[in-house]
Amino acid sequence: MNRDLLRSTAFIRAARRYLKKHPQAANDLEVTLMLLSEDAFDPRLKTHKLKGDLAGVWACGAGYDLRILFELVQHERAEAILL
Repeated sequence: MNRDLLRSTAFIRAARRYLKKHPQAANDLEVTLMLLSEDAFDPRLKTHKLKGDLAGVWACGAGYDLRILFELVQHERAEAILL
């Protein structure tokens, strides 16, 4: 089930900042976003729920030291992923 990825301004800003310092991580990020769109719970992503202040938010790995936070939301009558 392909889901739309909705990129928040905070995600875009953080991704640009991270990729400016770590340009070699661009491919990892691209692959992770593709996998996330296809199946958010693919075992390669190691998707998990967060607790505490971020309860209701999910996280997945995009390399050794990079995590992507996202929420499953309704967008145009379909489920989408808000990054």
